[in-house]
Amino acid sequence: MATHHALRTRRRAGEAVGRPSMRFVPPKSTDQLAVQAVHRIRRRLVADRVRLANQIRGLLSEHGIVIARDIAQLRRGLAVIVGNINGLSEMLRALMRELQEELSELDTRVAAYDRRIREIFRTNEQCQRLGKIEGVGPVTATALIAAVGDRSCFKNGRQFAAWLGLVPKQRSSGGRSRLFGISKRGDRYLRTLMIHGARAALSRATGKQDPRSLWLGKIRQRRHPNVAAVALANKNARIVWAMLTGDAAYEPALSVKAA
Repeated sequence: MATHHALRTRRRAGEAVGRPSMRFVPPKSTDQLAVQAVHRIRRRLVADRVRLANQIRGLLSEHGIVIARDIAQLRRGLAVIVGNINGLSEMLRALMRELQEELSELDTRVAAYDRRIREIFRTNEQCQRLGKIEGVGPVTATALIAAVGDRSCFKNGRQFAAWLGLVPKQRSSGGRSRLFGISKRGDRYLRTLMIHGARAALSRATGKQDPRSLWLGKIRQRRHPNVAAVALANKNARIVWAMLTGDAAYEPALSVKAA
């Protein structure tokens, strides 16, 4: 049985090597693997917090109490519920008190990992340079540096963006090309960080008059907000690749000219 499994594994590996479009996961150092572990634990804690928050909202909604989908408002709402007599049974208030403590514990643990990530960001020169890009903060910069590994695995910035799943799928027929949604290949966590960061950068650019902010404003005017965020995330990924391969600093003016 083991022999058949080994043969299948080798055959699949041979098929993968024979495909020129196949891109492998870049090799990583011990330090990069350690940073990835920090991100994975933090991601799991954040997911646990989201699940807990949804459960709390669901339980309260069954009693006619609706709280907005904002974690800060949920914390404030829970504080009011457990601290006042508001028509809820004592049992439910006791349960809410326990869930409030659980939520607070998760907040504390997530905050601890956020501090750890900021410390990694602060002590890493490459992360500091990537952090200059609008839409790339400490979490995204450290995650990128930990995930990229050997940058020679990518021929150019477009290939790196495709590895992140940020390049639109394209189909050609009769000499005409049609673009569809992004491929969503690669690391979903990195792609999500890049897109969320791009949304934040587009929002912060409102009202600013520097060339980069004006360029971002034009993107927002021409495209749907989600499309604009993906477009900026795609561009930021290419900038990241160029900075890492060229060991260069971020220059906003050049990024606008290259757009």
